[in-house]
Amino acid sequence: MQKSTFFKSTLILIIGGFITKLLGMVIRIITSRYLGSEGMGIYSLLMPTFSLLIALSSLGFPVAISKLVAEDKYNNKNILFSILPLSLIINLIIIAILFVISDFTSIHLLHDSRTYYGLLGIGFVLPFIGISSILRGYFFGKERMFPHVLSNVLEDIVRLIVLMIGIPYFLNKGLEYAVAFVVISNIFSEITSIITFLLFLPNKTNLTKNDIKPNKKNIKNVFDISIPSTGSRIIGNIGYFFEPIIFSSIMVSLGFSNRYIITEYGIISGFVLPLLLLPSFFTTAISQALIPVISKSYSNKNYREAKRKLKQSIYFSLMIGIPCTIIFELFPGSILSFLYNTNEGITYTRILAPFLLIQYIQSPLSSTLNAMGKAKSALMSTMIGVASKLLSLIIFTFIFGIWGIVISLIINIIVVTIDQYKRVKKYL
Repeated sequence: MQKSTFFKSTLILIIGGFITKLLGMVIRIITSRYLGSEGMGIYSLLMPTFSLLIALSSLGFPVAISKLVAEDKYNNKNILFSILPLSLIINLIIIAILFVISDFTSIHLLHDSRTYYGLLGIGFVLPFIGISSILRGYFFGKERMFPHVLSNVLEDIVRLIVLMIGIPYFLNKGLEYAVAFVVISNIFSEITSIITFLLFLPNKTNLTKNDIKPNKKNIKNVFDISIPSTGSRIIGNIGYFFEPIIFSSIMVSLGFSNRYIITEYGIISGFVLPLLLLPSFFTTAISQALIPVISKSYSNKNYREAKRKLKQSIYFSLMIGIPCTIIFELFPGSILSFLYNTNEGITYTRILAPFLLIQYIQSPLSSTLNAMGKAKSALMSTMIGVASKLLSLIIFTFIFGIWGIVISLIINIIVVTIDQYKRVKKYL
């Protein structure tokens, strides 16, 4: 039964991931063609901050809720209603801090005042992401993947429509306003996702006082899992946050113009990496379906089954990753031209493609560590990866300029994958 559920869940997630990846690709094509390399550069400068704040605001709640619901030892509805108010409080605190520091961050850290409105926009988006991610964690724990897939498809459709209407209007006011609108458009998509999840919640009319009233024990159980597991994500995002700050500061000190830095950073972060990560919908789908399966197998001491599922996940990830890597190596110019109407980034694509193949197996390894409750091991692995990435970024940017960021990405992928593999092998 577990085998059937795993493959069914994986299949649903793969099909849904493929559809959402196509929609995401259309969204990125439209966005990049409207904003251009410079606009995508500004947007790319905002993304590390956005990712860090999402990690801080969600605080690992989705993973914790998914694990507890999968174990089915508690009042699952109460887990949900106990955490939602806390999530909103955390988000309001982060919003207040963000509004105070946005001006300083845009000028002195990101070195481009045009990121200011985008930073403010992030604050408005965070509460909606927090609510939808908690609901998503609940359905993952139940191994009900259809609501997750449907919400992803609907939110991408809504976002696509909103962007097509809004970007041309805000471009007339200035590039920085258009970039900020791209950030704020996430509100519309997340509201769509929340509504979809609410429609699929079971027995909505049978809620009792015990379901809704916050339970200290359930809150403690969630925090016992979420704090260690979110540590890894936060550390990773802190490294991601400092990446453009360190990179742009060194490049400015070397005499490169701000426009050149933003354009090249935008090509790598806005065009090349999204292209190379297109097949990641497959590994992400497998990893998401893997968490409840590994969690059950490991808690029941069925290590052989957990090991078998992980091996299958890595095998299937490589089956998709290898042919995609070959295509990216042979036809990077044609793909970049078709997707983004640009030939910039061909060399970056060819050099990074083989190493991104290694990253396709990172996701199953990371999910396995969290599912086994080895969040501290995942945290240590992430810390090693972040330290190696930032150190190599500093060294190689001074030596090779723009190529420093490419080299640091490669080093990070290799170090983290090898370290996570060793840790998973130790426990299985």
